[in-house]
Amino acid sequence: MPKPGDTFTTTLKRAHLEWGSHRHTNTRGTVYGEGYLHIPRQEAMSLDIYNSNCSGANIIYTCNSADGFLQNASLKASGCSTAGDIYAKQFQGNGNLQLLGQWFRHVNVQVGDQVKITWINQTEIEIELI
Repeated sequence: MPKPGDTFTTTLKRAHLEWGSHRHTNTRGTVYGEGYLHIPRQEAMSLDIYNSNCSGANIIYTCNSADGFLQNASLKASGCSTAGDIYAKQFQGNGNLQLLGQWFRHVNVQVGDQVKITWINQTEIEIELI
């Protein structure tokens, strides 16, 4: 489980900024405004960031953004690179896949920008466009 002060930086790609519309699957219709934060596998393993495949793991985090736009927002660590894997590959809005897309628009992110994710405590994170 991540500890206070743990941090990593992720670089944003088009798929992260346009998750609901820039897709290579037909599993659901186009949804504009969705976004997510990629969790590099080595960071997920190093910091023990799990998804729902890991029984008893915390997968819900309270999130604040350094700019104040997000306050006590709920993010979910989810996804995996291979079926059944226990390590999360992304943070997404918990129940609101457009949550991070709204923040992306607020801070005017572009492909190639970086976001720093810092743990305040075991269940609270801060995100910051750097």
